[in-house]
Amino acid sequence: MLISDNILKNVEKPARYTGNEWNMVYKNPENVDIRFAFCFPDIYEVGMSHLGMKILYHLLNEREDTFCERVFTPWVDMESKMRENDIPLFSLETKDPIYLFDFIGFTLQYEMSYTNIINMLDLAKVPLKAEERLEKYPFVCAGGPCAYNPEPLADIIDFFVLGEGEEVINEILDLYKTWKKAGASKEEFLETIALIEGVYVPRFYEAEYNTEGTIKKIEPVNSKFPRKIKKRIIKDYDGVYFPEKIIVPYINIVHDRIMLELFRGCIRGCRFCQAGFIYRPVRERTCDKLLDIAKKLEDSTGYEEISLTSLSTSDYTQLGKLTEGLVREMGERKVSLSLPSLRIDSFSLDLMKKAQEVRKSGLTFAPEAGTQRLRDVINKGVTEEDLLNSVKLAFNGGWNNVKLYFMIGLPTETYNDIEGIAELGEKVVNAYMNVPKEKRGKGLNVTISTSSFVPKPFTPFQWEVQDTIETLREKQKYLKNMIKSRYIKYNWHDPELSLLEAVFSRGDRRTGQVLIRAWQKGCKFDGWGECFKYDKWMDAFEECGIDPSFYANRKRDYDEIFPWEHIDIGVTKKFLISENEKAYRAETTPNCRLKCSGCGAASFGGGVCFEP
Repeated sequence: MLISDNILKNVEKPARYTGNEWNMVYKNPENVDIRFAFCFPDIYEVGMSHLGMKILYHLLNEREDTFCERVFTPWVDMESKMRENDIPLFSLETKDPIYLFDFIGFTLQYEMSYTNIINMLDLAKVPLKAEERLEKYPFVCAGGPCAYNPEPLADIIDFFVLGEGEEVINEILDLYKTWKKAGASKEEFLETIALIEGVYVPRFYEAEYNTEGTIKKIEPVNSKFPRKIKKRIIKDYDGVYFPEKIIVPYINIVHDRIMLELFRGCIRGCRFCQAGFIYRPVRERTCDKLLDIAKKLEDSTGYEEISLTSLSTSDYTQLGKLTEGLVREMGERKVSLSLPSLRIDSFSLDLMKKAQEVRKSGLTFAPEAGTQRLRDVINKGVTEEDLLNSVKLAFNGGWNNVKLYFMIGLPTETYNDIEGIAELGEKVVNAYMNVPKEKRGKGLNVTISTSSFVPKPFTPFQWEVQDTIETLREKQKYLKNMIKSRYIKYNWHDPELSLLEAVFSRGDRRTGQVLIRAWQKGCKFDGWGECFKYDKWMDAFEECGIDPSFYANRKRDYDEIFPWEHIDIGVTKKFLISENEKAYRAETTPNCRLKCSGCGAASFGGGVCFEP
């Protein structure tokens, strides 16, 4: 299919839709058995920055029998042109309509991208609901962090992959190839893969509800299907596939650089953080392996920046050796390093100098809460002294641009905790003023950003209430009035968006109808401020007879059955309850390397749980 120049010259950033970038994979579709459309439910610049997409795209294309192609959500101008000209959603590699493919696979990174998934299926001329897709249509699958509560999308997705895709995708494709040759029914294929560990097929599970609206039970329709679906993880992180080439886009993308993934998981256990629990246990790559990957990626792309990524980069056990090695090898090539996620308590000026010899960008710290009491409640494991020592070091080193991230609405929060945010900001300003003028950078910029607490599945706060929109606004206003310094800028998130995140992160199957209704009313790109239509969402809830506050603003009992009760991430419910109780006592839990807390992740038989 050709996309005419006349269309491309009338849309913003036509390179979003043309493909042919450096290192793009192209195969003749006639010569493969399986065509896989890897769909990212947002625009090109966001999707092309996603590490998981880079890994799975190249992993799937390593198979001679498979051609994986990329698909992104067209921005509203392009969508309008496509609908006007009856152009179905297409892949970047061949421009073929994705309804011709064998699989349409979505990555679920953010609940507010769900309407884009619905919109992409509609634009692809593929029926929205799994039960409406007959034999001729592709299988629609999904994975990623939001898949750990798959229920809001249960009527739309044929099957979910829980855990790390690299570990399980080849098993699914091998079975598909056999199934395709046998000419069996779609139902038979789904019955077969439902028995693979880490694969969840919603149609084979039923949910029953109590009269007050909570879940009574979720059970398989047949005893041959597992009662619990356990996620899959990679045990040998050094040996697992990582691409030696990545696509280099022709336009600027959000993260336009080499991303070097040091490890998966996090040893910390911040009680609000879903990633800190669902990716357990921590598994590291060795320094030598990372240096080898970095060299190959630099050779194949020509990028001038390498970003060290992971949930908490400074917890990498060989970070000093790695940065020394990278500076030594990459310095000659004028390749710089960036460290996006350093912890306050392990900030090292020496490390930052090594990492930013070329450019001195701003520093970002995430104290998350304004007082020590609340930081202990959330198990952040850092102190005010840690933060002030870090910024003093930074200001003495010439940095003058600091961003501080906090959350409001956390469990047990009081107005004293909110005042603490403003006071901490003032102390950072004072730390700068106390540095001699000849040492500090010129012109101080401190940015305080607050997001609103969203209770997430599989965290110790999964039972908690989200503040109402009115309360969140009141707290934001209170904090704004408390900030007096002209050096501090305050940013905050829309509480309306946070409410929807809370609904769909803990939503059950019934909330799926709201997603479809909201999309029918024009909702899409909900994470983009200019596209967010809160009133339409509220109309959709009302028309579906669903009360959003039932999902967002209601405290759960420990014995309530969650919509994700049949999913097993290894971390036990007993451990999460214990962490919830400790939060109310403001007791902290040591990180995994200091002391094992017996969370249950050791059941996978690898990672930090078995380090000597």
